[in-house]
Amino acid sequence: MIALACLAPLRAPLYAMDPPPDLAKRVAHRESETAEERRQYAYTQSVRLQEIDGHGSQTGDYREVREVIFSPTGDRTERFSGQPVSRLKNLVMTPEDFADIRNIQPFAMTEDQLRIYQIEYKGEEQIDDRDCWVLAIRPRQILSGQRLFDGMLWIRQDDFSVIRSAGKAVPEIITTKQENLFPRFTTIRKLVNGFWFPAVTSADDTLYFRGAPIREKLLIRYDDYRKFGSDTTVTFEK
Repeated sequence: MIALACLAPLRAPLYAMDPPPDLAKRVAHRESETAEERRQYAYTQSVRLQEIDGHGSQTGDYREVREVIFSPTGDRTERFSGQPVSRLKNLVMTPEDFADIRNIQPFAMTEDQLRIYQIEYKGEEQIDDRDCWVLAIRPRQILSGQRLFDGMLWIRQDDFSVIRSAGKAVPEIITTKQENLFPRFTTIRKLVNGFWFPAVTSADDTLYFRGAPIREKLLIRYDDYRKFGSDTTVTFEK
């Protein structure tokens, strides 16, 4: 995001204890299963980004709705539902922002990414009355052009599923001519046919540019999951 971001600080885990053996590997295996299952689903992704002034009023916004669909031959693709609408005054949507919307906000720590991240067990916490393990992850290194996740994961203890993530996309891109800053966000997942898929991503953060700080609010919704080529009914947890 050229030109903002500040989410409420992460809530500290309630207490710490020794993790199960190979916790990160078990989580990554479950995440790989979840990512593979999600690739079999069509869904709608809506994005709304708002610029907020010092009085809490909206001064500009960006909106888009994308449909992830399948062709009759089974090829997975995207299409806009209507044209994106941009009335941003100070912020500019960059290629990195769009890459983050696709890959970082709905982040999945799959098995092929284990070697990329440094992982630290932080303890246990209850989320919506579910016992969860908490992991902090951050990139070991970031190669040129990479977009990676730096933050926390909350994992259900009964099946090693990630049900929440919170953090930000990295790296920020700061040069003498450019500032490309990114907000902290939280992604909540919902249960779809036995797997936990992204449901809502939200951010309310202030990005501190050299010229002036800018507050942004971001809301991404992932709706209407439909499994391709299946007669099964999609059911959501209440």
